[in-house]
Amino acid sequence: MALLSAHWTLVFGILGNVVSFAVFLAPIATFYKVYKKKATEGFQSVPYVVALFSAMLWIYYALLKSNTLLLITINSAGCVLQTIYISIFLIYAPPKARIQTLKLLVSINVVGFGLIVILTQFAAKGAADRVAIVGWICLIFSVCVFVAPLCINRQVIRTKSVEYMPFLLSLFLTLSAVMWFFYGLLLKDYNIALPNVLGFTFGILQMVLYMVYKNTKKNAIEPENLPELVQDDPVIIIDDKNLPELKAKIEDVMRLSALVCSEMNSNENELDVIEIQVVVPKKQLIPLA
Repeated sequence: MALLSAHWTLVFGILGNVVSFAVFLAPIATFYKVYKKKATEGFQSVPYVVALFSAMLWIYYALLKSNTLLLITINSAGCVLQTIYISIFLIYAPPKARIQTLKLLVSINVVGFGLIVILTQFAAKGAADRVAIVGWICLIFSVCVFVAPLCINRQVIRTKSVEYMPFLLSLFLTLSAVMWFFYGLLLKDYNIALPNVLGFTFGILQMVLYMVYKNTKKNAIEPENLPELVQDDPVIIIDDKNLPELKAKIEDVMRLSALVCSEMNSNENELDVIEIQVVVPKKQLIPLA
């Protein structure tokens, strides 16, 4: 029975590594968009900073405990990939977001992790207490890893857009939670098993949100239709060759107007109505087909 349990523990551990690696690779599409647009827009770095810290903690926990090589392998890969993602974010993020991310990195991944290592190494009474303390810390921050994407869920609900919540990430996150739950359960390590119950729940929630908002598009303002040419309406164009003639006729009209005005002023009683008619030649095009 123990041999069978060890066999299934190894199976779920390997599957957990494979699926978790797929989870780490899922944001590549999002960061590719960031690279192409040269901007992070509404993208958040918090989930990746927290995920990096969680991976560092799990490596430390695995080093303190025996028979946890599979935890070391997957979390080492996670540290490398999360570091790459955060670096890309820092390159293309606006100054304010870049500063906030750097502050978060220093406070959590440098100061926080350093304090945990120092305190557990010198304050804990023995190896068992050290493993228990770090195990509880890992459990708490694993919960934070699964809670961190809630800020993305809120953005999805507010904007009704799933642009920054890839479906593959949610799917592999759910599968990973299932694999690591059974791995921790068979290993009788509840620090590994319990957080993945929450991970499974949030993974399902993200997939539901994706299905709800995947076809939602922002209402585009349709341009007003420009007035169409009526087929029977003629189009009049003044020929360039007639411009000198037209100019001469306009000058004649102006001279005639000045003459008429002077006559009206000199003899208002004798002038009743003066009608002036000017005919301007024009060309008429063939109606549009």
